[in-house]
Amino acid sequence: MEATEILQEIAGQVSACEKCNLHYSRKHAVPGEGPVNARLLFIGEGPGFNENEMGRPFVGQAGKFLDELLDFAGFKREEVFITNVVKCRPPENRDPLPDELNACAAYLDKQIETINPDVIVTLGRFSMAKFLPNVRISDVHGKPAWVNERLIVPMYHPAAALHQPSLKNSVIADFKALPNAITEGQNKKLFMLEQQKQEEDKSAADSAEQLSLF
Repeated sequence: MEATEILQEIAGQVSACEKCNLHYSRKHAVPGEGPVNARLLFIGEGPGFNENEMGRPFVGQAGKFLDELLDFAGFKREEVFITNVVKCRPPENRDPLPDELNACAAYLDKQIETINPDVIVTLGRFSMAKFLPNVRISDVHGKPAWVNERLIVPMYHPAAALHQPSLKNSVIADFKALPNAITEGQNKKLFMLEQQKQEEDKSAADSAEQLSLF
C-alpha cells in the first residue's frame, strides 16, 4: 500500500474510532494533514473548538500564530504535516487523559512511521512527554534530542505564547533554529542509510565467501 493510501486509511479509522469517550462529544475527528513526504512533523496536544468544527488541525488563533512561526523557520503550512496526540477534542479543551492518549497512540505511531520525517517537533508538554517523559518543557524547549533514532525538538505550544506573551520571543527563536535541526536530522539519516548499506554489503560478501568453500 502506498504511503498516501496508508494515511488516508488512518484518517478513516480515526473518523470512526470509538476507543475512548472523546468520540461521544466530537463533531469531527482531526487526524491531521500535510504532505506524505514532509520533512517536518508537528505534533500538538488535541483539537480545540475550531478544529472540532472543521476537522482540521490548528485553525484557530494558535493556528494563525503557528503559520507565522513557520514563516520564521522558512516553511509554509503546506510543506509540513500537522497532527495531535489525541485526534478528538477533549471537552472544554481540558488536558487529554491517559486512556485517551493510549487510544490514539497507534494512529500517531503509524503516521510517524509512514511519513518518516527528518524532524519531529512536539508542541506542548503532552506531545513532548511521548518522547521525553519526566522533563520540564521550560528546561528543554528548542533543544534537539535523539529518541529511538528520531530527532525530536520539543517546543512550547503556540497557544502558550498567546496566553503568556513573555514566552513569545523564546518560541520565535526556537522556530528560527529549526533549519539547523533539519540539517542534523538529514545528515543522521544519510549516515544510518550508509551504515545499513555497508552492513548489507558485508553480509552479502560473507555469504558469497561461505558458498565458495563448497
